[in-house]
Amino acid sequence: MSLKKERLQSEILRHLTLIIRDDVKDSSVGYVTVTDVILNNDSSIAKVYVTFLDKYNKDEYRLAALNKAKGLIRSKLSKKLTIRKCPEIIFVLDTSLQKANRIDEIISQLNKEEEK
Repeated sequence: MSLKKERLQSEILRHLTLIIRDDVKDSSVGYVTVTDVILNNDSSIAKVYVTFLDKYNKDEYRLAALNKAKGLIRSKLSKKLTIRKCPEIIFVLDTSLQKANRIDEIISQLNKEEEK
């Protein structure tokens, strides 16, 4: 991956975090963490991986609320970026933390069974 693309991804991540925190007023979105941004080859589409920090299990509903605010988020992002065309944003639920917690649970269970 080119250095320019990596820089743009990190810049988009930083700006999106601030925009979602400061400008999205929908309370159903809740506490969101932008975990990663991946651009396609021509930087026209940005997959934005998000995770929700509070313990509610309505992540799909909250992701839909975030998608509803996508127009506002993209317009604010286009004003902050120095590139000619702002990429289309696709929000994706990041489940890697949940998978890592599940793997830790399995390892802990195996260690307990081994000690017996």
